[in-house]
Amino acid sequence: MKSSGMSSILLIVLMVVLMYFFMIRPQQKQQKKHQAMMSKLKPGDEVVTIGRLHGVVSEVDLKKRTVTLDCEGVYLVFDLGAIQRVENQAAEPASAASDEAAASEAPAEESAAPADSASAADQADSAATSEEASDAAPAEEATSEAAADEAKADK
Repeated sequence: MKSSGMSSILLIVLMVVLMYFFMIRPQQKQQKKHQAMMSKLKPGDEVVTIGRLHGVVSEVDLKKRTVTLDCEGVYLVFDLGAIQRVENQAAEPASAASDEAAASEAPAEESAAPADSASAADQADSAATSEEASDAAPAEEATSEAAADEAKADK
């Protein structure tokens, strides 16, 4: 009789321990990781909110626990808890070694500029083509309306 009572207590204790290791402990680790990420948050970081809004951190107010995001010129204030993840962290202040590396990369960026201008020209051409197509549509409508008016006048 005592062995069945002891085994049921042992089973309950085992279930509580398993629940701790499979549910509570991983959540605590995730919270610590999120807190560490929030403490490293600084202006210039690219973040994603829990609502899947992408933006760049403009300001962090630790006293109010808010963050201001720049979303293509629109500034929005969110609670720090609304930040789901940091996509790209802003660059750290440059040292002399990184300044030299940036200077050596500058010619490579200049050679990439003509390719960018070519793609910009392609985009401008496609925009002009779409504008011409949209201008042509009203002209076709006006022609068909004029033909309908002439048909009515003939009757």
